[in-house]
Amino acid sequence: MKYFITGGAGFIGSEMAKRLLKKGHKVTVYDNLLCGDTSRIDELMNNPDFAFVKGDIRNKQEVIKAIKGHDFVMHFAANPDIAKAIKHPDIDLKHSVIATFHLLDAMRLTGVKKIAFTSGSGVYGDAGDTYTAEDYGPLLPISMYGASKLGAEGLISAFCNQYDMQAWVGRFGNIIGGNQTHGVILDFVNKLKNNPEKLEILGDGKQSKPYIHVDEIIDSILFIIENSKENVNVFNVACDSFTSVNKIAEIVIQEMNLENVKLEYTGGNRGWKGDVPVVRLDIKKLNELGFKIKLSSDQAVRKTAREIVTKLS
Repeated sequence: MKYFITGGAGFIGSEMAKRLLKKGHKVTVYDNLLCGDTSRIDELMNNPDFAFVKGDIRNKQEVIKAIKGHDFVMHFAANPDIAKAIKHPDIDLKHSVIATFHLLDAMRLTGVKKIAFTSGSGVYGDAGDTYTAEDYGPLLPISMYGASKLGAEGLISAFCNQYDMQAWVGRFGNIIGGNQTHGVILDFVNKLKNNPEKLEILGDGKQSKPYIHVDEIIDSILFIIENSKENVNVFNVACDSFTSVNKIAEIVIQEMNLENVKLEYTGGNRGWKGDVPVVRLDIKKLNELGFKIKLSSDQAVRKTAREIVTKLS
C-alpha cells in the first residue's frame, strides 16, 4: 500500500514511517517542518519507497497535488504543545481543525478513502477518577488542544458518513519516547541538566496519567486498523496503570544518577490552565479486540527517561 503521513517528520509520524517501510509499504511524509525535523527521517531519504514533501495541509491545493495516488492517510499533523494555546488560542484551530478539514476535502477530491487519526484523552475533559469509555459523554474539553481533537474527530466522522470514507481514531494516553520534543520527562531532564540540585515541578506533583511508549502506540494503531472494520472506529489506547508527576521526578533523578535534589512546587492541582490532572481511560474495548499495552506506565516512563538521558549526554 501507499501511505501518506501528515506530520511525518514529527515524533510519532516519523516512527510510523519507519515501521511502514519495514513492512514493505511505500510512504510519503508530508510536513511543514514547523514542529517536525528532517533529522528524524534522514535515514529514510535514500529509500526508493520513501518520499518527503514539504507542505502545509492548511493549503488544500498543495495537499491535492501531493496526496493523489495514495491508499491510506496517517494523520499526525497538529500542534503538539498543549500549553502553547494559552498564549496563542487559535493555534489548535488552525493546525488541527481547519487543517483536518482541508486534508479530508483533498481526500474526497482525489478518491483517498481511508484515514487513521491520533486524537487524545483531552476530548473527555476533566472527568476526574472516572474511567472514560469511548461512549462517555458529554465531551467537554478544557483545553484548546482537546477541543481541536474533538472538532477534528467530528469532521472525520462527517466525511466518512457523507463520502463513504473509513476512519480509525485513537484516543491515546500520554505518548512518550526518546525523540519527544516536549513533555514532563524532557522538561525534567533539561531542568536538572541546568541545575542538578533543584527541580521545579508544576502543580502539586500529584497529577496522574497513563504513559505509553511510542513503539507500542505504533503497534496499537496498526493492530486496530487490521482488526476493526466499522465505518468509524474509535478506540481508547492506554495501559492499565498510571504514573504521578512525583514518580516521574523520582525516575528521572534516578536515571540521571543524582542525589539530594530539592523539589519545589508551583502549587495547585494542575500544571497549567487546560491541564487535566487525572486521566483514566477505559480500555476494555481495545483489550476485547485483542490488543494490550505491554509496558506499565512506570516502565514506559523509565524507558523514555533513559532514552532521553542517553540522547542528551
